[in-house]
Parts: sequence; C-alpha cells; structure tokens
Amino acid sequence: MVDLEENNIDDIEDLISAEDIKPIERYQNKKNVTVRAKKRSAIKLSAEVDDDLSPKIIHQSIIPGTQKVYVRTWGCAHNNSDSEYMSGQLAAYGYKLTDTKDEADLWLLNSCTVKNPSEDTFRNEIERGMRNGKHVVVAGCVPQGAPKADYLRGLSVIGVQQIDRVVEVVEETLKGHSVRLLQNKKQQGKRLGGANLSLPKVRKNPLIEIIPINTGCLNQCTYCKTKHARGDLASYPPDEIVARAKQSFNEGCCEIWLTSEDTGAYGRDIGSSLPELLWQLVDVIPENCMLRVGMTNPPYILEHLEEIAKILKHPRVYSFLHVPVQSGSDAVLGDMKREYCRKDFEQVVDFLHDKVPKLTIATDIICGFPGETEKDFEETVELCEKYRFPSLFINQFYPRPGTPAAKMPRIPANLVKKRTKRLTELFNSYHPYKGREGEIYNVLVTEISHDKQHYVGHNKSYEQILLPMRRNLLGTSVRVRITSTTKFSMNAELLDEEADWTRCSQSSQTIKWNKTSFYINEPLKQKCLGSVLLMGVIAFIFQWLWRHL
Repeated sequence: MVDLEENNIDDIEDLISAEDIKPIERYQNKKNVTVRAKKRSAIKLSAEVDDDLSPKIIHQSIIPGTQKVYVRTWGCAHNNSDSEYMSGQLAAYGYKLTDTKDEADLWLLNSCTVKNPSEDTFRNEIERGMRNGKHVVVAGCVPQGAPKADYLRGLSVIGVQQIDRVVEVVEETLKGHSVRLLQNKKQQGKRLGGANLSLPKVRKNPLIEIIPINTGCLNQCTYCKTKHARGDLASYPPDEIVARAKQSFNEGCCEIWLTSEDTGAYGRDIGSSLPELLWQLVDVIPENCMLRVGMTNPPYILEHLEEIAKILKHPRVYSFLHVPVQSGSDAVLGDMKREYCRKDFEQVVDFLHDKVPKLTIATDIICGFPGETEKDFEETVELCEKYRFPSLFINQFYPRPGTPAAKMPRIPANLVKKRTKRLTELFNSYHPYKGREGEIYNVLVTEISHDKQHYVGHNKSYEQILLPMRRNLLGTSVRVRITSTTKFSMNAELLDEEADWTRCSQSSQTIKWNKTSFYINEPLKQKCLGSVLLMGVIAFIFQWLWRHL
C-alpha cells in the first residue's frame, strides 16, 4: 500500500450560501453547552520543557485574518474528517491555515487514542508547541476519553462532538484563556451523531469527501479506548448524509469515503440500516464517480450479506470492504468481547467472495493479546494463510488505560514481538498482484503518491495502481495496462490520449495542488475575501454601538 503524504491537498468549499448554518442554529444548544473561559493555569510539563518555555503572545482583540493556525491529525478517516470540518470553519471565519508549524500562532492537534505510540507522539507535539511559545488546542479521542490527564491540564479542549465550536475555542485560547467543550450533542433528549454535516470543510484532498455516517459503536471490546471517547452508537439521519454527498459532488469531488467506528452498525439507533443508506447514496453518485464503504465489524453485516453483496457489485461502488477479525481464535475473541466467532468472520468473507467478483477484503490482527496461547496464535496464522489478505494490518497489543484488557495478565514482550514478526513474514511471503502484467483496468485517479513521483488510481477492487504524472490526469477515469507489480501496488501505462479521458468531477474547475496544500479556486477566493471583509465591518459596527449606546 502506497503511503500518501498527509495534508498534501486541501479545498475550501463555497462558504457563504443559503444552506449555511445560521448562528441561531449553530448555538441552539447554547443553554446546555457554554464557553466558560478562564485564565490558563500552569500546565504540567517535563522539567526540560518547563526550563525552555518560550513566552506566548496574548491577544486582547482577535481580528480574523491576522493569526495563522497549524492543524495536525492522527488516526482514522473519522478523525481526518473532523479536522477538515474544523479547518473549514476556521478558514471561513478568516483564520489563515498553514502547513508550517513554526510560523503558526496556534496549533490545533487532533488526537487518536487507539495505540500508545500515537498518544505518545501527540503528547510530545504538545510539549514541542509549548516549548516554542505556541498556543495549543487539543481535540479528538485522547482528551475526550481522558480529559483529566496531567499533560492536558490548562489546555483548551474540543470534544469529538463539539467541533462546530472550534472558532470560539481558538479565539479564547489566543487571548490566553482555557476552554473545555466535552459535552455530547443532544436534541430532544436524544444523543446526536455529532456536528452538522453541512459545515464548511478544507479537504486534505479536493477530490475525496470523507463523510462520517455515525459516531460510537455497539461493542464493548475489552481493549478499546475509542469507545470511551466516541461512546455508544449515534447515527446521522440518511437524508443529511445524502445531502452532504450531493453537495460534495457538486463541489468537484469524485470519490466518497464513508467512515465511522463501525459502519455496519449504522442506523440501528434510528430505525434504519447500512444497506438502506447505501442504496440512497448509490442513486446520487454521478457516472464515473465512486463510493468506498468504511470499516465494519462482522456481527453487524451478517444479516445484511445479500444486500451488501449487491451493493459492492454496483459499478459506482468499490468492491472493497474492511472487516477486522483481530484474532483467529475463538478463545481470544471471547476475551476481547468481540461478539462473534471465527466461523462468523469466515461466513462473511466466503459469502462476499462468492457473490462479488474480484472483491478485496482488508482485515486487522492484534498480536499478543493477554492470555493468547501458542495454539491461539497458530489459529490466527492459519486464518491468514487461508485467505492471504492483500491488506493485513498487524498490530501489537497495547494496554490502554481504563480498559479491562489493561488489567489482564500480559504475555512477555519478546513473545509478542516474535509473533508479530512471524505474522509479518507470512504476509510478506505472498504477492497478491503477481502475474497481473498486461491486464487492462479502468481506474479513477484521485491521489499523489508519497514520493510525489506518481499519481495513484484505483480500479473497481480498490487496488492501488501507480500512473505517470501527466498533466490534467487527476480527477479522471482512464484505461490503463499493468506493466509491473509490487507487493502493495501495480504500475501501469495509459492506453488513451487526453481527449479520451473521462473527467469525473461535476465542477469545471481544474484541480490545483499548491505548496501550502490548501486548494482554493479563484471565484472561491473572492467569496472568502468578501466574507472576511463583511465580518470585519459587522465587528466594527458592534464595537461602535457598544461604546456609544
């Protein structure tokens, strides 16, 4: 699998329209959730950091457009979508977004709590920002799941359901205040999926829209910390998701990723289901555009296998599904409280492989879960040998604080590493694309490879195909012939001339990738500038009225 550079492209949507969220709607739950700004107390840092702390600039008045914000994201597609929404609101209000952290006035750090290394990197980045005199705002699953952590003390925090309040939090933080918004969003006593999906966005990739369809999940996995942050299942209404998809295609996207902690559980809290949503989305996907279904746990698609198979065969839906198994041992799955057995997983994989031609199944494995015996591990190896998954994400077990698994007796670290190494060697021993030379595919070209030497396209099976960087190739559907293969991808040559390429985007704008990795077309720049000037005039009028009346 080709690693793609983070934050390499961004897009600012049409920020001022009749469909935009109005202030009265944005703050309709203000009576329940309010900003309580207070002067920031001392933040607990390591001695080395505390000795070398640079002073921050405290702003008494915040004028849009005069401060720069650096945004960094760890974790899943859901986290990336949250960052895109927060970036979009900051840009709409007038803040300048930058990839250069040193020139930023404030760092917005959106965290992931799945693994210890991710949280360690997050904590180190906080210390680095404080050492360099930057204002820091933290978001994501880490502060939501453990808001009282020592290293978060005194910092401004945005909860996973409060991302529509990011402008308020950034403003107050720049003034030297500390703001913490961690409450759940509710409407008529019912928990909502999160912030409204119609909010403005700055996309990492202007061709790809990431839509969260629900937050939280129904499982109680003993190793999972994300549940502490995202909570129980809360689904967005289907019409809101479909409206967001339509808006995204109209703005030039040609690929949609559905994301959540478990897409298979979608709708069970609102009387709907994943197949019902997918059929509604298929109806609004333009020709030559594609939909990718996000990760689903086995229990929640068993009853929908027939419909899921039909959907994955649809020409505008990738024949790809991420179904994490985590272990091939029923005993370990029981200790994990995964709510399925190995046979259930095999039933999902076998049925879909039988019904969907050239289907790609990706899965995850946790090595060294507490209590995992040699027999348990051998069952996992056998499962991976049986299916030879083209995408296999192998992780060592990490005890996350506050989870039941963290209290279970651990197996020796050297044994965990040994098992991880053996499974990795098995994965590297087979080449799923071997012998594909000469095959012809239609691919949708939407990304740039990490080394910036190729464009990346995907065929119907969502297999990665590297293409030469031809002008105007991004955002097109083209025919290619495979010339060579690697473990994780295929290289191909173009079969058609540019006149025969099919541009999938509904927008007439040419996609541009600039050095700051934010994509803004010229008409949109004018609209953004106009909105900033308008806000400046309104702010001046309010200040004059406040002083003279």
